[in-house]
Amino acid sequence: MRNVVLMSTTGATADPLATLGSLPGVAESVESVRKAVDRVYGHRVMRRRSNEITSEAALRGARGSAALSGADWALEEVRRRSDFSADAESMVMGAALRLTAEAGQLLSIWRQSPLRVLARLHLVAAATQGDEVGRPRRAGEPVDEPLLELPLPDAREVSGRLEGLADLIIAGSSAPALVTAAVVHGELLALRPFASHNGLVARTAERIVLIGSGLDPKAVCPAEVGHAELGRAAYLAALDGYVSGTPEGMAAWIAHCGRAVELGVRESTAVCEALQRGAA
Repeated sequence: MRNVVLMSTTGATADPLATLGSLPGVAESVESVRKAVDRVYGHRVMRRRSNEITSEAALRGARGSAALSGADWALEEVRRRSDFSADAESMVMGAALRLTAEAGQLLSIWRQSPLRVLARLHLVAAATQGDEVGRPRRAGEPVDEPLLELPLPDAREVSGRLEGLADLIIAGSSAPALVTAAVVHGELLALRPFASHNGLVARTAERIVLIGSGLDPKAVCPAEVGHAELGRAAYLAALDGYVSGTPEGMAAWIAHCGRAVELGVRESTAVCEALQRGAA
């Protein structure tokens, strides 16, 4: 597999993420997301009860991320449960909830040490002790990610591409937050660097970028909700575009991630309106 981030741009550049931002249709996706985010932040309920919206968005985001990893529970079931260790689906849901809670604690570390953050996310998701937890997989180690059937890069390629991704994040970019978030999300799904929970970690990393960039500082635009609403088939089809490394495929993946953020905005707007009516 190629280094998608660097080889999908037109020639060498010091800011390849910014180059991706110039792909056809990406600017329109970025602008549509910005307008949607501005609308929810301008809602009158957000000015008075943003903490409640943030908490609700976290719960709904975790539910959406877990759904894409095989635990598609009703929201009320997530609220009702207190034990997330009974079976495989429960453990996926528990991991998604822990990751959402952890994301806010890692914002200040992300730009300085993204690999450290990814290791921490895997540790939190796995919630077990073992040599394979909290570090990228080694040569020959299997990956438990049954819902992703893409070719699996070998450990050497994973290491090199993770380092490249980390370098891009640390260096910073003029690219819009949506572009950076989509690339981080797509690259982690393509690589599946850990022995398990890669989908959950990738979507949490996307969340961290969207919040830490200032696009969604109060964490009220849960892209995970949108990814789940768009469905696993569309998610995997868009991911195929990312993995292809073609300009069209990359642009389609970024647009898909943008639509997911917009649907997350719609979800939180509905929560705002319900609170305004006294119905939630």
